[in-house]
Amino acid sequence: MTIKIGDRLPEGTLAEFIETETEGCALGPNTFQVSELAKGKKIAVFGLPGAFTPTCSAKHVPGYVANADALKAKGVDEIWCISVNDAFVMGAWGREQQSTGIVRMMADGNAAFTQALGLDADFSKHGMGTRSQRYSMLVEDGVVTQLNVEQGGFDVSSAETMLAQLG
Repeated sequence: MTIKIGDRLPEGTLAEFIETETEGCALGPNTFQVSELAKGKKIAVFGLPGAFTPTCSAKHVPGYVANADALKAKGVDEIWCISVNDAFVMGAWGREQQSTGIVRMMADGNAAFTQALGLDADFSKHGMGTRSQRYSMLVEDGVVTQLNVEQGGFDVSSAETMLAQLG
C-alpha cells in the first residue's frame, strides 16, 4: 500500500555518508532511524530512481540544491534525497552535485524503506532491479503533509512544486 497524506512515515533506516567526523557520527556511512531523524522537524523529502542517472543528476537534485534557501525560508528544516543506492554511491554523488551540507543524500541500499513507503518500482528491464519511483513529500514531525508522485517524466516532484505547496 502506498503512503498517503496524513500517514506517519514507516519505521526504517537510511544510511548517509558522513564527510566530517563529529560526536556521534563517524566518518563514512552512518545508519539512522527515520523516526528519530524526523522527530520535531519539517523535512522536504524527494525520492528518485538512482544516483548519477540523467534526470536525477541534471534536474531533480540541482533543483533542490538551488532552492534550498527558499525552502528553509518557508520553514523546512532539512531536505533529504532518498535513492536505492548504497551510502558510498550517495556520498560520491552528493560531492559531485555539490549538495554536501544542503541536501542529505540518504541511501536505502536494499530498498526496504522505499518498499515500506509503497513507492518502489521495478527497473529490471533497464538492468537496475528494484528502485524508487520519483516523488516528493513534505513530512512534519514524521507525518506526511504533502505527497507528489510522478506518473512518468519529471514535473510534480520538483523543488518548485514543493515551494508552491508551502505557500
